[in-house]
Amino acid sequence: MTVIHRSGLPLKELSPTNDPWDPLQSLRQYGKHTLTSVEMTVTNLCNMRCEHCAVGDSLVMREPDMIPLPLMLKRLDEVENLKTISITGGEPTFRKKTVEETIIPLLRYARERGVRSQINSNLTLDIGRYEPMLPYLDVMHISFNYTSPDDFHEVGFANSGHPVPREAAVRMYDTMMENARKLSDAGMFISAESMINYRTHRKLPEIHRLIREMGCQRHEVHPMYAADFAASLPVLSLDDFRAAIHDLLDHRDPQLWMLFGTLPFFSCNPDKADRDLVARLRNEPNVTVRNDPDGRNRVNVNMFTGDVFVTDFAAIPAFGNIHEHKLDDIFGEWSNNHPLNQQVNCHCDAAACCGPNLLVADMYYKGTDFKSRRAIL
Repeated sequence: MTVIHRSGLPLKELSPTNDPWDPLQSLRQYGKHTLTSVEMTVTNLCNMRCEHCAVGDSLVMREPDMIPLPLMLKRLDEVENLKTISITGGEPTFRKKTVEETIIPLLRYARERGVRSQINSNLTLDIGRYEPMLPYLDVMHISFNYTSPDDFHEVGFANSGHPVPREAAVRMYDTMMENARKLSDAGMFISAESMINYRTHRKLPEIHRLIREMGCQRHEVHPMYAADFAASLPVLSLDDFRAAIHDLLDHRDPQLWMLFGTLPFFSCNPDKADRDLVARLRNEPNVTVRNDPDGRNRVNVNMFTGDVFVTDFAAIPAFGNIHEHKLDDIFGEWSNNHPLNQQVNCHCDAAACCGPNLLVADMYYKGTDFKSRRAIL
């Protein structure tokens, strides 16, 4: 379906040459990091408790009422250069009421304004929760880190606090696989994300094969970082990360778009193995590396409090609230004045790189001044 911007011009199709969530795209267009993407947390409920969940500490059994949707729509309308929205949780579709009264209106707003939309879901509920999104949604983003129902059972309920019967987990796994196939056949763009972690780093080719079989249009790959539930899990070495990525590239389907994100490897690194991997990723067909949007061209709005966060998963308090401030103003204060942003606010156009985010810098590059480095191409 052709999407028309409110200017009357058709939007470019999503493809390896057009990823509007990447802050490099807006940086090149406007000459500086600009707010073009807004993510909204619409629930803290979830029917799973994955061991690697990076928002696990915020999950609840009950939640308060949301802020008025018209206020959120008003704040979105004030974002001058909005290009994308994302909807996340928890599991956004956990409650049918949330789908009908919050998600569909947000997706409809995005379609009518001519901006791209994404929702993050585990896709394990009845397909009727997802079918109403078909006319509006651009990207259905799912997490997929499994090679079998037993993997799903062990990983997906590791933090549930009570035993989950294997039979129940198998039903959910089968539902997820079937939903992905049916929705893909119906025209939904499904992007399946796999974490590189201690469980998956030797299984990525098999995970990739299953993602292809589900009919997904894209496979995303991101290293796991120590946030929330994942903070207690073993951390892979950079050598293991490198080996896992090379192994996946050796065995992948070259026709399927692969998107890597939040990688700890840069063209300015002195280690030749890092630079060789970056060069391979740059030259592989249908492979892209997305710079982290958070704090660069995206903010997150908590739909229960109105609090605005400028980085994902980093321990930085809310930077404002939509009850009092416009999102462009909040982003401008972060971008121009916050000392944490100045630490990682570097950019190398020759390498198509916006540098490390705060998590990567803290985990692997403490004390490194990326602004003083230059790409070795």
